[in-house]
This record gives sequence, structure tokens and C-alpha cells, in this order.
Amino acid sequence: MSIALSLSNLSSRSILISLFIVGLVGCKDRSPKNVFEPNPLISKNEQVIMQPIHQDTILYYNDFESAYVDKRNVEIWLPAGYPKQDVKYQVLYMHDGQNVFNKETSSYGTAWEIDEKMDSLLGAGAISPTIVVTLWNTGKKRFSEYMPQMPDDAVESAFAKAQLKENTGYDRLYSDDYLKFMTQELKPFVDQNFQTSTLREDTFLMGASMGGLISMYAMMEYPDVYGGAACMSTHFPIPVLGEGMMQDIPNRIPDPATHKFYFDYGTLTLDAAYEPYQNRVDRLFETAGYNATNYRSIKFEGHEHSEKFWSRRVSTPLVFLLK
Repeated sequence: MSIALSLSNLSSRSILISLFIVGLVGCKDRSPKNVFEPNPLISKNEQVIMQPIHQDTILYYNDFESAYVDKRNVEIWLPAGYPKQDVKYQVLYMHDGQNVFNKETSSYGTAWEIDEKMDSLLGAGAISPTIVVTLWNTGKKRFSEYMPQMPDDAVESAFAKAQLKENTGYDRLYSDDYLKFMTQELKPFVDQNFQTSTLREDTFLMGASMGGLISMYAMMEYPDVYGGAACMSTHFPIPVLGEGMMQDIPNRIPDPATHKFYFDYGTLTLDAAYEPYQNRVDRLFETAGYNATNYRSIKFEGHEHSEKFWSRRVSTPLVFLLK
């Protein structure tokens, strides 16, 4: 297990602040620049899948409505042969959904190609039967929806609200509302309309950068719903609210007997700043009782902060979570 490094070990306060600002802007800009216009197989939330799927299929739900957050596109990937008799499929929920399957809708022209990875891993018997559900981000509110609302007193302070307004255009965070959408609206829809297991140990989360933060936060807020999270290139260096969040993590870590966490990071571009933060998080989880059976923290030399590199290494967390 890595040994935590104090923030005071960084060379100077000015460098730290610069990295914070670069991180906020870099993550904020990872948003869609194009329009989602496939021909949807299903476009209404209330429709139900009635016929078996004999090849892997992606279903498109355009403008999925929510009482909590802005409507957004949702995509659901079904593996070849779905639905197999007597199989309750695991479910993996992924953030930044426009980047998951299709390079044409991806923010930077590169997709994770999760459908291909899942096909290969299922064919090799490396993972159990799983459905993948992706939630698109809404661009302008991405940071506000993915930044954990922890601790409560810090995110509600007048100073934090002023800084959020200046940097994001909004004076509050929406991550609690986003998790209500995912957990109280989208998940029940998926469980009602698809052949899924509703057990915690069969329900997982995955995201990168700010998507890594919201995956971690979802496990902490809904430990009875989600059993595992993969947090890739997790963007811990957040301006203003980051240190309060780090200090609050020990108060929210779920039971290691019933949960699994995966973290990783690269060494180039934005990821180059992550190691001291990830080392600190590793120590917090180790203190909470996590070990090699339910926790991974991996450093990938030469990997950058981009879909290209997340796609290269995503099979590692997929196997860890879904086997």
C-alpha cells in the first residue's frame, strides 16, 4: 500500500494553486462539442424491451427526464445473447457517457470502446454477464454535478459559493441531485425494464477524472445500493473545496466487507499531479480496513489524462469489478 504524502511536501503554495486551477479548467472543458443524433432504437423512458437481443446492442434514450437534474442522453449496452435464461445481469453505471462507446460523440474524438472491451472479456470468461448503462454529462454543469458535496459545511459556505460562481457559473453543487437521478430514477427504470440483479454486490460504478470523484461519492452516499467503484485518474486536486473533501473521506468510507474500490492514475499531463493525493487516499482506505482483496491503486507510467489511455487500461478495473 502506498504511503500518504502530506500536501506540504509540494514545492510551493503557488505551484499547488496553479495545479488546482489547471485541474478545474481541464476537467471543466471535457464536455461534448457535438450533437447526439443517432437513430434511437428506443427514445421514450416508459418503453420496455420486449424481444430478445441476439447480438450486442446499444439502446439510446434521448433526453431522459429527471425531477432532480437537467435531462440528458442515456445509453444502455446489452451483451450478445441477451437475455439468457435464468441469468440476472450485473449492471455497470458509467459517467461521461458520450465518451464511452462512440468516437463520433466523444468530446475529443476518442472513445473508451467499452462495448468491444466487454465483448472480449465476456468471450474469455474474465467477467460475469453485465449490462452497461452510461449517463451523458451536460457540459456546462459537469463539474457542479460531479464534485462531491462533502463536507456539508464547506460546500455551503459563502466563500465556496462565490468561488463556484466565479469558476463554473453556478453558486452551488448538484452532485446530490445527480445521484438521486441515477439511484432513484434511472436505476429503477433499468431494473424494471431489463433482466438485472438488484443486489448491491452486482451493481457497480465507473468514471474518470471528475467521473472518478462522483463514482467514489456515490459509493459513500449509497453504500446499500452500489458494491464497487472504479475511479480512474481521479481528480482530487480541486480548488477551494478539495482539502475539505479529502479530510471528510474517512468519515464516509463504506464497509470493506461489502465494497470494492479501484483507483489508478498516469504520470503525464494532468495525471502528473495526482500521485501525492492518491497516496493519501490509499492510506485512508488502508486504515479503514481495505486490502488487496477489495482495493486496487495502480500507477500507469507514461499514461496521460485522456480517453485514449483510459481505454488502454480499462480492462483492468473491469475484471476487478465484474469477474
